[in-house]
Amino acid sequence: MISSAHARTLANLAAASCLALLLGACSGGMSLPSFSSSQPAPEAEPGVAPEMPASIRADEIVGRWGLASFQNPADRARTEAAARAQCKNPYVIGAGSSGGVIMHLADQATPQELRLKGSPSGKNYIGPSGPTPGEQDREIVSFDGRVMITRFVDKDAATRYGNMVYVRCAPRA
Repeated sequence: MISSAHARTLANLAAASCLALLLGACSGGMSLPSFSSSQPAPEAEPGVAPEMPASIRADEIVGRWGLASFQNPADRARTEAAARAQCKNPYVIGAGSSGGVIMHLADQATPQELRLKGSPSGKNYIGPSGPTPGEQDREIVSFDGRVMITRFVDKDAATRYGNMVYVRCAPRA
């Protein structure tokens, strides 16, 4: 006969093993061995859709810009004037080494190379490589070559930063 101490230890070990199997099954990282003689073909990973080109080229937004933002659409004209006044201390969008643009992400002190990305809906985005729209992307709401308005995809960043208005600064004389 098994003593109660051994039975309790065995029961605890069995419970821990079952729990480990259940947790392993949830993570998807564990596979049970197959006892069949033939190996099933591994499942193909879903393909990542190719990045769509934006209808706005990176070289169209490289340059010096006055920058301001608004929350209320009625403030757009006043905000464009405020952005134009910022040209004495412009926000510079640089050209990236791999065809993107050098800009800041929300809440990041250091600018980095971002991509201009298109979407099936026809919208354009600026953000890091990855799915479109990504949480760190900003949507280009409007762009006419002189004025660009963007809005962050992330709801929290969009609330804090509002609609960002970029007004192209005149070239230096």
